[in-house]
Parts: sequence; structure tokens; C-alpha cells
Amino acid sequence: MTQKDVSHRIWAVEAARYLRVSRSTLAKWRMNGEGPPYHRMGPRLVYYYQNEIDAWLANCDVRKAAAPKA
Repeated sequence: MTQKDVSHRIWAVEAARYLRVSRSTLAKWRMNGEGPPYHRMGPRLVYYYQNEIDAWLANCDVRKAAAPKA
């Protein structure tokens, strides 16, 4: 990660708000190996990088997976 990427670090509560899900949903995603990539600072502090969340969201776009109508 570059210094510019570090400036876009957001805590789990902010990531949940950005994704419009509850903090518990975000925690369940982490436990199940789902959701955007996350990082830990110690045993309890979880944070995300904004660009990784955006990339994860782009890969979740259902419209890209749909077959074109004939």
C-alpha cells in the first residue's frame, strides 16, 4: 500500500455505514470469509481501505453478470 492508500483507511463502523449494512452484518461477512477485504490492528480493531471496498463492490455488480437479452 502506498501512503496515499493509507489516507483512505476507514474503520469498520464507517465501512458498514458506507455499505449500508449493519456492523453485525459486516462482522458476519468477516467470520464467513465474505465481504470486502479487511485488516486488523490488534485483536479487536478492524479497518478497511476505501479502494478495496470500491473494488469489491464493482465485482458484486449483478448487471455485469447478466446475459444480454436477444
